[in-house]
Amino acid sequence: MEWPVATEQGTADELARTLRDAILRLNRRVRQTRAVGELTFSQLSALTSLQLAGALTPRELADVERVQPPTMTKIVGKLEERGLVVRTPHPTDGRQVILAPTEQGREMYAQFEKVRNEWLAEQLAGLSDSERDVLLRAAQIMQQVARA
Repeated sequence: MEWPVATEQGTADELARTLRDAILRLNRRVRQTRAVGELTFSQLSALTSLQLAGALTPRELADVERVQPPTMTKIVGKLEERGLVVRTPHPTDGRQVILAPTEQGREMYAQFEKVRNEWLAEQLAGLSDSERDVLLRAAQIMQQVARA
């Protein structure tokens, strides 16, 4: 694809729109790659946040997930019912608890990651070597942008 050269800002705007659309569509497709009847998207997202953070208070988890605390309470309750999350007392604040994934929760997270990675690897296998090289470089640049 050749980018318009009208102005530097016009080019950046077009790239931003195209890239954002591609990221959103790919993310949606990867998120849909999961075992049927398993966790809801909200539950999986909360479990993922706990897995990545190690442990969070319910309030921190609600903030990370950008939901209201009562909504997070329901999500965490379902995860606890399934044995995927455990509450422990906060080490310094007796009014708080810490949420962390259980071993079963970590295993379920790993299974979801495996399924998603297998799907994406299968899609990437159909690309040429040069296309995969371009995607690798793009991923590196996107990580750089995300860290900025």
